[in-house]
Amino acid sequence: MSTQITLSIDSNAVIELSRSKQEPEWMTSLRSEGLKLAESLELPKLEKTRIDRWNVSSYGSYKAQAPLASLDELPEAAKGLASPDNLIVQRNSGIVHKQVSEQLKQQGVIFTDLETALREHADLVKDYFMKAVEANENQLTALHAALWNGGIFLYVPKDVRVEIPLQALFITDDAEASFAPHVLIVAEQFSSVTYVDNFVSSHSDGQLVQNGIVEVFVKPGAKVHYASIHNLGESVTDLTYRRAILENDGAVQWVVGELNYGNTMSDTTSILKGNGSDSDAKVICVGTDEQKLNLTTRCVHWGKASTSDMITRAVMRDGATAIINGITKIEKGATGCNGQQTEKVLMLSPKARGDANPILLIDEDDVKAGHAASVGQVNAEQVHYLMSRGITKEEAQRLIIYGFLAPVVSEIPIKSVEEQLQSLVERKLGQ
Repeated sequence: MSTQITLSIDSNAVIELSRSKQEPEWMTSLRSEGLKLAESLELPKLEKTRIDRWNVSSYGSYKAQAPLASLDELPEAAKGLASPDNLIVQRNSGIVHKQVSEQLKQQGVIFTDLETALREHADLVKDYFMKAVEANENQLTALHAALWNGGIFLYVPKDVRVEIPLQALFITDDAEASFAPHVLIVAEQFSSVTYVDNFVSSHSDGQLVQNGIVEVFVKPGAKVHYASIHNLGESVTDLTYRRAILENDGAVQWVVGELNYGNTMSDTTSILKGNGSDSDAKVICVGTDEQKLNLTTRCVHWGKASTSDMITRAVMRDGATAIINGITKIEKGATGCNGQQTEKVLMLSPKARGDANPILLIDEDDVKAGHAASVGQVNAEQVHYLMSRGITKEEAQRLIIYGFLAPVVSEIPIKSVEEQLQSLVERKLGQ
């Protein structure tokens, strides 16, 4: 079965846009090659999901964006989502706001949009761009290489510890404007940083595809804490690859909230190349209406004594469908490593469907690996117990659901963002 789609993208326009932005020739060539690859590559084959039946071709076209005079000009859906300090805002196809503290600059930290980084730090970007996620993996990655816009570049020098979380806000409020951010983070040896982003939409007319990629490079002894909340409307198909490559004793912590209203595919992967490297991934999603979600969390162990832990919690209501995949791969020679995963799906409606697929692929004997998975409804005995303490049935169910999601929500590194995630969960659950 072929999962290729017909593309209607003007290759000449893509090349001319790259040259008009004065991008390096290697980037222009990469965009051109991405388009050629997209014509021959197929869509990714997802577990129990026919992504070719989704809207995966509405990319819109590039539209230049006017800078914001102030954050008060943000669409209503985006107001109050981020603090004004150390913040970058992308609206549709381009960056519209950037505020970075002098302290960060004095530490040698580069926190800017990717388009600016291409002009000011081209060689550094070239070393890492589309190296964790490669253009030739499938049609989506090829198209992203060709069409990406805006984006974030974060570089943390050796031994620098960034104490204040850095934030990005990605907004789409024009369905005709392309929206394909690329986030690139490089944490040098023994550095540490926390980065948080929000994706929001505020248009109801017209279909749009968000085709985004995140690449994180964690050097020896470095630590990266990455939190992301996606809250895009039902007219947006959200397709996101996140991938981290970790060297010796490097650590990454993923916290992901998939609170979209449209169809969603996300793949969050850690490649533990280095000995003693560690990955901790926590993901929640809430599915409503006829929404379809396919979420994969993956960890590949190459390094000795590397460790990974993956927790996914999904709450499904109405006629929503979720396919939750957890994949732990332990390569030959990765002795002494430990990979654990848990996937749990809570269904609030007889029409809702959730599949939890824990997968262990072990090619080494001297390891520890384990998984746990469950799919079920709200526990009637728990509801009865809470009601016996004077709590209403509705409140009892609400408490159980929030307790179910708490292992992820409580890990958000910024209090205001944690509260935002809680609010989005309540809104999706209609409570």
